[in-house]
Order: sequence, then structure tokens, then C-alpha cells
Amino acid sequence: MFAVSWHQDPLARFIAIDYYRAMVAKTPIICLLIVTVLPYVWTAFQAYGRMREFGSLDNRYPRLQQARLTGLGARALGAHNNSFEALMVFAPAVILAMWTGADQTWVARLSVVYVVARLCHGIAYLTDQDKLRTAFFAVGMLSVISLWTLILHAAL
Repeated sequence: MFAVSWHQDPLARFIAIDYYRAMVAKTPIICLLIVTVLPYVWTAFQAYGRMREFGSLDNRYPRLQQARLTGLGARALGAHNNSFEALMVFAPAVILAMWTGADQTWVARLSVVYVVARLCHGIAYLTDQDKLRTAFFAVGMLSVISLWTLILHAAL
């Protein structure tokens, strides 16, 4: 059987390019969804820490119980809170980058870098790796700053 590469077949090339464009367009949205759900991932570890430390989850006064957390539970609560704070920086950058027509390939790449950095940041938070956590935070912030640079370049 004779195989035709996408370089030789114009239809295959068109389909490959169209698929690539569709994936590039979807990637920032998928990344935004992941970053939106990420605080709740860390909540599961925080709940485990509360159960381990106190024997139960106090749903009447959860904030009081959370304030007394130590160890893994306290770090998971920190990762949870920090994820919400980071979401407020990333979400507008991704939305504006898509809206202003910034280079979508770079928007997708930077969004993936941000998600990976935030996942690693949370893991470093849970495992008490403070210097590594700071490094991943910096990588995430650099990707957001780069997104804002793309936005300004597209808007001006």
C-alpha cells in the first residue's frame, strides 16, 4: 500500500492545519478550566489534614477549624488560598489575550506553562519545599507577564 504524507496531499495538509488551529484555540480555555478547578484539588488535601488532625470535619465552623491546622493541612490550605489568588491574575490575562487577537500559539504555550507551574507550585506547597514553591510561583508569574505583553502588543 502506498502512503501519502501530509506534505504531498493538500487535503491532508489542510486537515492537519485546521486540527492544529482548533487545538491551539482550545488550549487556553482548557487551561483556564484546570486553573479554576485546581483550588478544589488542594481542598481535598486540606480536608484530609483536618480529618487526620481533628478526627472530623467541622462543617459548622470550618474556618475556625482551618485556622488551627498544622503540617500538611495548613500547607494544603495555603495552596488552596494561593490558587484562588493566582486565578484572579491568570483568568483576565487569558480572556483578554484571546479577545485582543494576540498570537494564539503563544497564548496556548504560555497557558500550558502556567498550568504546569501552578500544579508544581501546589505539589511543592504540600511537600513543604519552600524554595521550589517560590521558583514555580515565579515561572507562573512570568508566563502571566508574558501574556500581558502579548495583549499589549496586539492591542497597540
